[in-house]
Amino acid sequence: MHAFDVLGEPVRRRILELLADGERSAGEVCAVIREEFGISQPAVSQHLRVLRDSGFATVRPQGTRRLYAVNPEPLREVEDWLGHFRRFWAQPLDALATELARGRRQRRLAEEAAAAGHRRHGGADDGGSAHEERTG
Repeated sequence: MHAFDVLGEPVRRRILELLADGERSAGEVCAVIREEFGISQPAVSQHLRVLRDSGFATVRPQGTRRLYAVNPEPLREVEDWLGHFRRFWAQPLDALATELARGRRQRRLAEEAAAAGHRRHGGADDGGSAHEERTG
């Protein structure tokens, strides 16, 4: 089965997300997937088998439990394949990062200017209305 056939299935992608956080028992995976997707335990087991047979997950017995974990090697192969297309999103993401940094800088400068103005006017940020209340 091709990697994208494996990863094209939302249930299998979700299982990999769960396993990315660390090793989990088949029972733990099954409980989460059954709740989120409403599928049967045998269906979850089938997805786990596909992930194992395709190399995306490893399994090791521990007593009566089967513990699953991500095997990163097939994911590296997917990343390598995607590398051919990275140029389509890398430059726009770099431009976005630049714009976000520019916005943060402008916001920081505006906040610093407001704080400096606040200090210059003795901390009154209400335009002198406190003085008017006392005298008026």
